[in-house]
Amino acid sequence: MTSTSDDFALLERAVALATEALDSGDDPFGSVLVTDGGTILAGERNREVSSADPTAHPELALARWAAANLPASARGATTVYTSGEHCPMCAAAHAWVGLGRVVYAASSAQLAGWRAGWDLAPSPVAALPINAISPGIPVVGPVSPLDEAMRLIHGRAASR
Repeated sequence: MTSTSDDFALLERAVALATEALDSGDDPFGSVLVTDGGTILAGERNREVSSADPTAHPELALARWAAANLPASARGATTVYTSGEHCPMCAAAHAWVGLGRVVYAASSAQLAGWRAGWDLAPSPVAALPINAISPGIPVVGPVSPLDEAMRLIHGRAASR
């Protein structure tokens, strides 16, 4: 699967939410949930630090929002645009709720490599691709040049 110009604009919104998270003292991750017609239903940023909850990932928040606000029949037609590939927890939630495709700027493997290059501790969970956890989800990513933008944003986080 490839991304489109519409995908790129929506993915830029997710990257902006990641920047907002970083500027608020959280790790830089952001996501938006969008209908198949391109309407943004919900957006969220990482809140792990500000909420003192290590599970406060934006992708998990959007899965919960969809479960509470969308009929199951509509969830599969959505797309989650996200600054970083889902972690295993978020990939599982995405599949359990029945959301549609994922478009991400930077992959988990890229992030793990950047962190290692900056001598940071690895994530406490494996950097697995979404489809290793939830094989039925259509996935697009990483998307250049937004993956490079995310490297720079995560670099800012690493230097704080």
